[in-house]
Amino acid sequence: MLFSAAKNYTGESIEDLLAGSKIALARIISVVENEPSMMAKFLPKIQSELGRAHCIGITGPPGAGKSSLVNQLIKILRARDLTVGVIAVDPSSPFTGGAFLGDRVRMQDHYVDSGVFIRSMSTRGEFGGLSRATKDVVKLMDAFGMDYILVETVGVGQTEVNIIESTDTVIVELVPEGGDSIQAMKAGLMEIADIFVINKSDRPGAGELAAQIEITLQMNYKEDKKIPPVLLTQCIDGLGIDELVEQIIKHKGSSHKNVLENRLKERRQKEFDEIFADIALAEWKKLLESDSKIRETAKSVIEGTLDPYSALQMIFASGSILKTGSKT
Repeated sequence: MLFSAAKNYTGESIEDLLAGSKIALARIISVVENEPSMMAKFLPKIQSELGRAHCIGITGPPGAGKSSLVNQLIKILRARDLTVGVIAVDPSSPFTGGAFLGDRVRMQDHYVDSGVFIRSMSTRGEFGGLSRATKDVVKLMDAFGMDYILVETVGVGQTEVNIIESTDTVIVELVPEGGDSIQAMKAGLMEIADIFVINKSDRPGAGELAAQIEITLQMNYKEDKKIPPVLLTQCIDGLGIDELVEQIIKHKGSSHKNVLENRLKERRQKEFDEIFADIALAEWKKLLESDSKIRETAKSVIEGTLDPYSALQMIFASGSILKTGSKT
């Protein structure tokens, strides 16, 4: 039966989360991280509450100062009496500390703030799992009632580009040294950024990097997409953050409404496809266990005596998959 684990769940109440319990939010996030199928129980209860939070993705190479940027954004948003959820993606286990304790200690002043909820999530070496878990936690924080949700990526590989699948506004943060402009173009970050931030702008080369990015953006200008702003900041001191917040609010506003709506529709379609694929794979595994004829057909494909397309035609023609689906 589909979602059997979810139907048998008797733990923390989603109603407590909707009522503003941070304990319930933390525990339900843990449940979903450890057992993704549990969202099948929670999502129907929070669906009507979704779509109020504005989700900001912050990505870029290691050492760019992403945690410092998040820290400063929290300060300004809280000064405006806005609630903030933070998802800090960590390359190491949250149980052993690692980069979380080293890089995110700057956020410690916000842990006791009732208007802030910070969650560190370990990649556990699985980019696909990370992407799915991040989307689920964004939904839970949205339903909880956060005004803004900040997602800080680990800054490695495909995770940077995938951040657009979970957020409304994407900030790409770079630093003057290290050839970041070339790396940004190779990684595809030029295409996903809504706002560019050149941090540590007091260092040599900041202006040149900003100019290079602006030229590249203009060369690749498309009429259906506005050119992202390129801002200079010094996150440790909070310089340039007020202007960044104004750009975030501008991107959230009416001038980008169609862009955000289209992005949200694409995100929902992709999520629907992913969930369908997960369920179909689970049902296929059950079918292999329960139907000897299906197992023999699959074995023929593995042994190379039958091609996959012919095998699937035979399986669908038998009606076994439809019969299995009707029982779930």
